[in-house]
Amino acid sequence: MAISKFRPCIDLHGGKVKQIVGGTLTDDGEAPQENFVSEMSSAQFAEQFQRDDLQGGHVIKLGPGNETAAKEALAAWRGGLQIGGGIRRENAVSWLEAGASKVIVTSAVFDADGTFLADELEGLRQEVGCENLVLDLSCKTTGEGWTVAMNRWQTLTNLQITTESLTELAASCAEFLIHAADVEGLCGGMDAPLVKWLGEWTRAHNGFPITYAGGISSLAEIDTIQSQSEGHVDYTVGSALDLFGGSALEYAELVKRSS
Repeated sequence: MAISKFRPCIDLHGGKVKQIVGGTLTDDGEAPQENFVSEMSSAQFAEQFQRDDLQGGHVIKLGPGNETAAKEALAAWRGGLQIGGGIRRENAVSWLEAGASKVIVTSAVFDADGTFLADELEGLRQEVGCENLVLDLSCKTTGEGWTVAMNRWQTLTNLQITTESLTELAASCAEFLIHAADVEGLCGGMDAPLVKWLGEWTRAHNGFPITYAGGISSLAEIDTIQSQSEGHVDYTVGSALDLFGGSALEYAELVKRSS
């Protein structure tokens, strides 16, 4: 059986590695709620993840002022980390050239009002190839189920997380990254219904790669991800991890489980 693996994250805000509460990140000038601000550089984290052979992790640029830190992380482990945050058709290739293993996109395939743009996704696919493209379908709970959110989770789009939508989108990318924005950074538990649904979807679609992030705070939840997806949904842990100042989960244990 496949093993659900720990995929590390380097979240960048203001040029520093941070863990923040997802729902507090806005464009109105107010500082987001921070759970952790590291004294280590992005490159040092990348080097740590390389030493521990944690494949498939990602660097996420949360707003402006993160270009240098992102490039330093990618340079520290060329081909070992994905990059997301402000990725568009015009700059996607340059980030691959900077050392990213794949580029992660969300807002680039929607217009300013949140309407999905199939032509933009096709343009990105042609530009970088399916094998180098990750779709970030981070979402919030709504009356319709789960709705994809963009602009650092501030804007709801017209795209719902459904069997039909994921199946169609899977033809244009290599994998999905899905943050449960409602619980991101709260260390209060994952979105269990979403994880269950993703597990069912990937089992029905030949184990299409998915990485889940948001609220994971116990080994029992990781065991649930493993069992419900038969090892085809990987996971990211942020604020609950001792590496990022948390106390619920030990980095060394997650590395061991992923080896």
